[in-house]
Amino acid sequence: MAAMQMTDLGRPREGVMWMVLSGLSFVGVNGIVRYLGTELPAAQSAFLRFAFGVVFLAPVLPGMLRGLSAPALRLFAWRGLMHTVAVLFWFFAMARIPVAHATAIGYLNPVLMLVAGAIILHEPLSARRVVAVGVALAGALIVLRPGVQALNIGHLSQIGASVFFCGSYLFAKRLTGLASASVIVAMMSVTVTIGLAPLAWWVWVPVDWAQLGWLAIVAGCATSGHYCMTRAFRAAPLTVTQPVTFLTLIWATLVGALLFNEAVDIFVLLGGAMIIGAITFVTWRDAVDAAALQQD
Repeated sequence: MAAMQMTDLGRPREGVMWMVLSGLSFVGVNGIVRYLGTELPAAQSAFLRFAFGVVFLAPVLPGMLRGLSAPALRLFAWRGLMHTVAVLFWFFAMARIPVAHATAIGYLNPVLMLVAGAIILHEPLSARRVVAVGVALAGALIVLRPGVQALNIGHLSQIGASVFFCGSYLFAKRLTGLASASVIVAMMSVTVTIGLAPLAWWVWVPVDWAQLGWLAIVAGCATSGHYCMTRAFRAAPLTVTQPVTFLTLIWATLVGALLFNEAVDIFVLLGGAMIIGAITFVTWRDAVDAAALQQD
């Protein structure tokens, strides 16, 4: 009975609760990085954030990484490269664009996964998935509104981050058959820290204790966010937890408005809702089809 409680997906309230906590954790990450601004180079900030993550994992790392196969190590290295580039783009963008803009553009990650899964992994791309991708891209255009509002290099950097995060997640998907989830997360921290180290050394500037403290909190919030998300996925299906992610955009908008005097942009909320709605619809329909196949 205890084992079933760890894996069944029949606890929607618990799933929603964990997803809410995950969203709050990631908003904390975004808000702190926005607060730190451009005083530290993106490579240095990112390196320190992931280095703290490795420190948190240090007691359990040796046992987790023992016995990894050569194919798995190669995939981990490629994933680390993709994630390193994505993190650089993300830290650069977060210091330069409103928190809500960064959050809404980040919703493109699962959309890009649908497209990349079809092209690279030869996964089926049904008509409804094509429609969902179109709606999501329309939502992204509403958020960005090129030609109507001024787009800066931060917006382009956040789009680049979404593209490379997609590449990272594709490698993570391949790795799920070769290593446990905890090992995949741990190796991400290790490989990204190694990848960022020479870049951080190249641009290193003096860092004070307050900045170190904030970046340690960022690492803690990120770890909490991933942990809570994993708990949410164990407690309830994606059709329940996916819509809750829209709350993250609401909170990001509030953080931007209350802490950084950023204007509340209804178009960002509308575009973000379209992206999340499209992904939620596809997730729900896939779950309905899977259930029908099981009954047959």
